[in-house]
Amino acid sequence: MPRHIVCLTFDFDAQSGFISRGLTTPTPLSRGEFGIVGAARILDLLKAHGIRSTWFVPGFTIETYPAVCEALVKAGHEIGHHSWTHTAPALQTREQEEEDMVRANEAIRRLTGSKARGYRSPAWDLSANTIDLLLAQGFEYDSSLMGADYRPYRARRGDVVELGKPLGFGEETSLVEMPISWTMDDHPHFEFMRLPNSVMPGLQSPRTVLEGWRDEFLYMKQSVDWGVLTYTMHPYVIGRGYRMLHFEQLVDRLVHEGAVFMTMEEAARESLPHIVKRTNDAAAF
Repeated sequence: MPRHIVCLTFDFDAQSGFISRGLTTPTPLSRGEFGIVGAARILDLLKAHGIRSTWFVPGFTIETYPAVCEALVKAGHEIGHHSWTHTAPALQTREQEEEDMVRANEAIRRLTGSKARGYRSPAWDLSANTIDLLLAQGFEYDSSLMGADYRPYRARRGDVVELGKPLGFGEETSLVEMPISWTMDDHPHFEFMRLPNSVMPGLQSPRTVLEGWRDEFLYMKQSVDWGVLTYTMHPYVIGRGYRMLHFEQLVDRLVHEGAVFMTMEEAARESLPHIVKRTNDAAAF
């Protein structure tokens, strides 16, 4: 029987993403603080539909807003690892990345009673060490890579990349990769950000964006018998009123279309019989 899974995931950064970029004046910090307002709205929507979701929460957020994070756990949502400082691993030494990973996992353990099973990298930019560190820390899945859309796969380590040569595929690991995409992320579509050397325009219509998100699910339904589609959202982004209106409509449509809502941990475990080896081009055919 066809089965089409949806993972609603929320990167609960609060102010951490602004702080890690050096944006520490009152206005950008207040943008992150709005995530507390957005989180309450999202929790109400999920409760109304009986949907459990996954929240990737930096240690910063857990220790800054403990009562809100406790509400997430009480509501039955999965708490995933999203670093402590929201610094991209590619910008850290191995020692810095490991220290940050351990510190954040301890914050999650204090909050939930156990360490996280899933990881999502800040800025979706893994370092050459991240996979090794995740395996050493006992993670079951990662959700930071974009090598597929509806079919989880095994994360690799040790790819050999040299300009002018074909890619040398590395070793497939036991870590399940739950693929994501910038197109299925609210932040680049909606957030206006003026940075020192660039401007991220954002501010698109949620009607247009979320129609595209709906169509992505419809294509999954028509193209595969079993699949997982992951949506990535940020409470301070999707939590704005007119975006919530369209998000609610999207959830209603997904329910109508027969979507099976799961936490990422649940979906990663269900995916195991569906994973195929993909270290060469024959895996796609």
